[in-house]
Amino acid sequence: MPYYVVILFIFSSILGTTAQTIAETSLLPPSALSLGEKRILQHGGRHTSEPAIQFDEKNTLHLAWIEAHDKSLNTYYLQSASNQKEFPQPVQVNPPSLTTASLHTAPGLEIGSKGEIYLTWTSPYPNAKDKPFASLLYLSHSLNHGQTFLPPVRVNDDDVVTGHSFDHLAVAPNGRIHISWLDAREGKKNPATYTAQSSDHGRTITKNLKIDDETCVCCRSTVTTGSDGTIYIAWRKILTGQIRETVVSRSTDDGKTFSSSVVVGNDQWVFAGCPHRPASLGVDQKGRLYVVWYTEGPDNTPGVYLAISDDHGQTFSPRRQLNRSKGTFPDHPQMTVDSLGRVIVIWEEQSPVRKEIVVSLSVDRGNHFSPPHILNGRKAKHPAVAINNQGEAMLAWSEQVKFPHWSTVIQPLHLPALLTDAHAIP
Repeated sequence: MPYYVVILFIFSSILGTTAQTIAETSLLPPSALSLGEKRILQHGGRHTSEPAIQFDEKNTLHLAWIEAHDKSLNTYYLQSASNQKEFPQPVQVNPPSLTTASLHTAPGLEIGSKGEIYLTWTSPYPNAKDKPFASLLYLSHSLNHGQTFLPPVRVNDDDVVTGHSFDHLAVAPNGRIHISWLDAREGKKNPATYTAQSSDHGRTITKNLKIDDETCVCCRSTVTTGSDGTIYIAWRKILTGQIRETVVSRSTDDGKTFSSSVVVGNDQWVFAGCPHRPASLGVDQKGRLYVVWYTEGPDNTPGVYLAISDDHGQTFSPRRQLNRSKGTFPDHPQMTVDSLGRVIVIWEEQSPVRKEIVVSLSVDRGNHFSPPHILNGRKAKHPAVAINNQGEAMLAWSEQVKFPHWSTVIQPLHLPALLTDAHAIP
């Protein structure tokens, strides 16, 4: 065993139980974060949602967002080679007759194995001015590399004038599209978590399936799939006593049925309201499930945490804290994982005068993380991250590059090689 691993192991042992709540010392030096040149997408002073990004095996960036324009909201998409200097003109995804409902969340964005592009987005429910949050959920897809999008397909199969939103989607190895969202069709105080699938490249949608009740009203659901076809969905659930916990449910039969929800971090966060901060999921090729989320429980201190599961989400490791700054509060974490188990987590760090984006990296399947690295020098928010299996990643966030307008900043990140389990501290 190398001497530096022995030293870190001894230090970890001295820390004892503290090592379960604070991310272990990294085996990566700060120089291991190899960042490329930033690119800036201007929005002409118009208000936008957070960005949604994907990065495919051809090193092509896929970017989607919602933008306010001419008193309406529309969903936009563009793709760009990683070395392309200028961004191409974006394509409007939604038809003019179906405007987008809100800037609160980015569209759902996924890329199929043959380059198909899938987006989910919500549209205001027609003629429902007395119910401003009523919406319909749509799936749009492009089969010509994003040049045009086919007519959207409605996802929710009910006609209740209510909310169907805070959606996400993933494409399984067999090409099946899995969509999750929050749905208030039953008229209860809190919405439920729903799912549906498409097995024909987005042309039709299966019957909707309710997974669970008592979902936090505006913490976005998240879905991902493993290489073995297991489907995982995460959301924030309301437990007795207004406790807000991140939970995960899984399906091993292609989305026909789902397990009971499993609490991830046991945060014991008591909060009589919706935090509006979703979890983030990832799975590597060995089936390890990674969950990153924000919580303030049980001591009312904001934190970004990670937990892993090696038994398909039936149990989770003790939560580990990723943020380390003593002078800022962390917020809005997002994560991506490649097939080898290289993990990137990006989040905001806020103080009364600063709002920075930081990134932390693991190259040993989440056992250790690099110290958080600050990416920007201006007011920033809404981080996003995507990775491919070639060791390349893309980071994105919204930033006030020129006051008062917000722009989308894109920055490449080259990942170091994976460290084997033999090099990890026990």
